Amino acid sequence: MTLYAFLGALEQGFLYGIMALGVYLTFRILDFPDLTVDGSLPLGASVSAVTITAGYSPYLALALASAAGFLAGAVTAILNTKLKILHLLASILTMISLYSINIRIMGGPNVALLGTPSVLTDLENLGLPLYQLTPVFFFVVAVLITSGLIWFLHTEYGQAMLATGDNRQMITSLGVNTDNVIIFGVGLSNALVAFSGALIAQNQGAADVNMGVGTIVAGLASVILGETVFGKATIARACIAVIVGSILYRTAIALALGSRLGSFSFTPSDLNLITAFLVIAALTSPMLKRRFTR
Repeated sequence: MTLYAFLGALEQGFLYGIMALGVYLTFRILDFPDLTVDGSLPLGASVSAVTITAGYSPYLALALASAAGFLAGAVTAILNTKLKILHLLASILTMISLYSINIRIMGGPNVALLGTPSVLTDLENLGLPLYQLTPVFFFVVAVLITSGLIWFLHTEYGQAMLATGDNRQMITSLGVNTDNVIIFGVGLSNALVAFSGALIAQNQGAADVNMGVGTIVAGLASVILGETVFGKATIARACIAVIVGSILYRTAIALALGSRLGSFSFTPSDLNLITAFLVIAALTSPMLKRRFTR
């Protein structure tokens, strides 16, 4: 792998790591299977793109994208908690609705951002190559988001969220409104995913309605890989493991796509196949390790 490819994988790892934190929040903390993320990532990208092309600040675009993602997640949670629709079905309904909503927002299937300002614009004035600066910038953003999530999960409300995922009946008996906790938690999860989508759109210079395909798979792969390699003994360790897992996932994909076995080589269309193998390897490695160390 070349230095340029490694820096690209690192950059993508930090960007999609923020998305993976959102998946971790529903998948591990709330025990809420949520497919909304496949729609909320392009939602964040589309809101960001339209805001920027309208002449507003790219930082305002990030805030609006996060708010839109929060609303999308809240809709899924309300369908589940208030209308008693199964959480998986509720998230699918929101996800398919967001496909049409995203096209409505953008006025078409995609929006180009070439020549428009972004959060990376100020970095161009530092005199260093952008491909070297962007991984550092996204590392700082990922650290801030991860630190904020760790802090939140140690607050009283964050502990209530953890308890809701672990034992909903018990925390309800203590007077906590678990419906509100789930609505806020799923909303926060999708706000992180949409924030990630907005950053991705600004980084790659375009927003596309199909850019969220496979988001949940990539997020789960990052969570599982990180937990397998880094562990999950504490909340802080688990959150950091998600970012580590995202970097490992993107690096593994870059290595696979750049490798060749005789006349055979992987292509971008094999991405889901590579992801499946990575997740299977991460899930089975602890069992295999125990079996061979007996």
